[in-house]
Order: sequence, then C-alpha cells, then structure tokens
Amino acid sequence: MRVLVISGLIVLADQISKLAVKGVRVPWLGIEWDGMTYGQSIPVLGDFFRLTYIENPGMAFGIDFGGKAFFSILSIAASVAIVLYMMRVRHAPLGFRAALSMILGGAVGNLIDRVFYGVLYGEAPLFQGRVVDFFDVDFFNISIGSYHLTRWPVFNIADASVTVGVILLLLFHRAIEGNNAGPAVTSRAGDTAVASPASPGPTPGSSTGG
Repeated sequence: MRVLVISGLIVLADQISKLAVKGVRVPWLGIEWDGMTYGQSIPVLGDFFRLTYIENPGMAFGIDFGGKAFFSILSIAASVAIVLYMMRVRHAPLGFRAALSMILGGAVGNLIDRVFYGVLYGEAPLFQGRVVDFFDVDFFNISIGSYHLTRWPVFNIADASVTVGVILLLLFHRAIEGNNAGPAVTSRAGDTAVASPASPGPTPGSSTGG
C-alpha cells in the first residue's frame, strides 16, 4: 500500500518537530539539542501563532480521560484497526485512502510519545509517557452554553494530521460508498429480458426483433 508512505512522512515530521521542541541528546552521535523550556512560548506571528511547549497525557488537543496506559493501548488498537481496514479498501479512491493514511500517521506519532518518551527521558515507565504539543494558535473564540474557549488548545503535527484526515474522510465517504455499490442491474420476470450494463449493444447488421 503505497499510501502508507504518507503515514511514514507524517510520523517522521511529527517526531523531528517534537524532539526539536523537547530536546534530544545522543552523545555517541554527537547530537546535543536543549530544545525549549517547558512552558516557554515563542511568538511567530505575534499573539496569533506561537510555539508553546507543553505536554499532555491524553488525546489530541489535550483531551484527557481514562489514563496514560489506557490511551496507549487504545492508540495501538486503533492503529492496527486502521491498517486492516486500509487493506480491505485498497481499491478505494486515492483521496479516501490518503485520509486513512493521515489518521494512521497521526495516531502512530502520538503513540510513540506515550509508549517511549517516558523511558527515553527518564520521566515515566513504558506506556506512561506524555505527548509533546507546541502549536499555539488563536483561531477564534467558541461559546457553547457554559463552555467558553478563548484560545485553541495547543496541538502538534500528529493532531493536525488526524483532524485533516477525518475531514477528508467526510468529503470522500460518498466516493467509497459508490465504489462498493457496484453497477445496477435491472431485471424483469416472465416474458421480459434481464438488462446488464455490461452487455454490448447490437452489432451492425443485427436485428433487435419486432
């Protein structure tokens, strides 16, 4: 499945950006990068777009319930389910498969944080890591009843990939439904014939009867 290249590129970009923010040290390769200080915010486009380093133990955009290990196991199960589904719809339209690949890439990107970051940085056991977030954007304010959001939750490349992938799925779901429906066949019982869209038309010189 060549669309899995999309997933691989998303995971690569996501992890490189997170290591750049969090910092990474690999002495035997001569790599020593301090990254940002936790909570540090760097303006990029004024107050509208900033790089703000935070970490969260939950899902995308800081959504948290259930626990770190729960999200790790959930992410693994979701990733496996997406791969199996992609194998089933490997003949679906490219846009649909690309959307699934983006969701898979985002899920795996954040899964790496949860599974390995705690151990790699000496902060927590395996499966107990926290997800690195840094994109801090002030899109618009949201007010629904008693809920008020004055600034968008800080997110990362993996979160953005999952969000865009879901939007693309909504746009392409009709295409995959049409692809699975197959050609329509009209039949009439008794003294009438069965019409098939694949049947060739009358050849020159032939008679259709009277």
